[in-house]
Amino acid sequence: MSVATPSVLSPCIGICRMRGDGVCDGCLRTLDEIAGWSQMGDDARKALMDRLPERARMHAALSPLLPERAALERALHPLHATLEPQGWNHQELEGLLPARPSAPAAVLAGLVPRSSGTTVLLTRRHDGLRNHGGQVSFPGGRVDPGDADAIAAALRESDEEIALKRDQVQPIGLLDTLATVSGFLVTPVVAVIDPAFVPVPNPDEVAEVFEVPLDYLMAPQSLRTVELEFKGRQRTVLEYDWAEQRIWGATAAILYNLRRRLEAVT
Repeated sequence: MSVATPSVLSPCIGICRMRGDGVCDGCLRTLDEIAGWSQMGDDARKALMDRLPERARMHAALSPLLPERAALERALHPLHATLEPQGWNHQELEGLLPARPSAPAAVLAGLVPRSSGTTVLLTRRHDGLRNHGGQVSFPGGRVDPGDADAIAAALRESDEEIALKRDQVQPIGLLDTLATVSGFLVTPVVAVIDPAFVPVPNPDEVAEVFEVPLDYLMAPQSLRTVELEFKGRQRTVLEYDWAEQRIWGATAAILYNLRRRLEAVT
C-alpha cells in the first residue's frame, strides 16, 4: 500500500504586507511568487522555500553595507511612487520623439558595496542589438505585459542579461522617469547588489559587464556636454569617459539625475 507524500506547506504566516522592495514582509515571497504558488509543483515549492532564508539574510546584510543608503533613501522616490508620465527631460526632446506613445521600460541602477568604495554596475550592449547596440547601459529593457511593474521588469531583465538573481539584489527607490529618442519612457530602479555577485553576461545581449566608482560618476567635473546633430537639429548630450568606456546618452542622463537628487538632500 503506497502512502501519499504530503504537499509542501505554504510559507505564509499571516502577515500579508508588501515591503518597498517588492517582497512580502511575512513570507518573503515576491508578488509573482505568491500568485504562482498554486500552479507550482512540490519540487518547485520546496526549491523556493529553500531560498527564502537566504533572501532574509540578504535583506538584513545588504542594508548596512552601503554607506550612501541613508542619503539615497531621502533622495529617491519610494518604490511604490507614481512617477512623471512624460519624463523629466521631455521638454528637451520636443519635436524629436516618435509620434507614437512612449513604450514603458525599466533599468536597474545597481550599486555594489566594495571595500574601496561603492561602484555602479554597467553593461556594454551587444553591437547587433536593434536599440542602442554597442552602447553602455544599465541592465534593463521594455516592461512586458507579464511584469507586475517597472521594478519587476528591471529585475527580470537583469536576470536575463547578466544572471542577477532576485536574492542578490535589493531595490531601494526610483529615480525620475526619462524619455528617450528611441521612443521609451524609462523608470530607473536604484538597488543594492550583493558584492559576491558574479555576472554571467547573456552573449546575445551583453558584450561586457564592468563597474565604475560612484564617487567618480557623482563628481560634477567628471561629466561633460557634447553637441551632436539628430534629425537635423543640434542636441546637447551628457557624457562620461571611464577607462575605454564611453558612458553617454540615456545612461549618463540617469546618472546625472541621481547626482542632482543626492545634491538636493546633502
